[in-house]
Amino acid sequence: MAGIVAGGGGSVHALQEAAIKVDSAWRAVHLGGVVERSLASDMRFHRLTSDIWVPRPIEAVFGFFADATNLEQLTPPWLRFRILTPMPVEMREGTLIDYRIRLHGVPLRWQTEISAWEPPFRFVDEQRRGPYRLWRHEHFFTAIDGGTAIRDEVRFVSPGGILEPLIHRCLVRGDVQRIFEYRQARLGVCFGQPSSPTRDGGSQVVVV
Repeated sequence: MAGIVAGGGGSVHALQEAAIKVDSAWRAVHLGGVVERSLASDMRFHRLTSDIWVPRPIEAVFGFFADATNLEQLTPPWLRFRILTPMPVEMREGTLIDYRIRLHGVPLRWQTEISAWEPPFRFVDEQRRGPYRLWRHEHFFTAIDGGTAIRDEVRFVSPGGILEPLIHRCLVRGDVQRIFEYRQARLGVCFGQPSSPTRDGGSQVVVV
């Protein structure tokens, strides 16, 4: 789960409020009560990829992600992330997890569903309620070179309706990148690889 618009400032807040109003109007006119996910083929997806190698066995790495309480360790503190679902959470296909964040000072609810659960190699979480029109986060784990390669692939559609390209370019793209860069840094610390996001040290968070 980690991908929410972050940051601050009056102009940013005003732009976000405008985007929410436009997006709400667009949904009312164009969706007419149809479930948005059924229109996924008509949306222009943005894509994020993130890669990191950690010197731990795949079972231990997947086990870390299987504990929902560890999500807070991977989320930037400025989002004031809090899990609302009572613990412990049984991670499996169909599990729903509710969170609360603060976005530009405004409290928001976020709900994701685990739509695929294939330990220790893969799982998928998808937004069911939250700030995006659509958010699908796929996690991959591969045992390699005595450790584990962790790959995140996210497909998402920002809010804003007809203003979506502007909102993505001005707000969402940079903020999502910073959130996943923070996540990478935290994974490195948690698994004993703080100096480099991957074994070759290259840039590994890309948002388009």
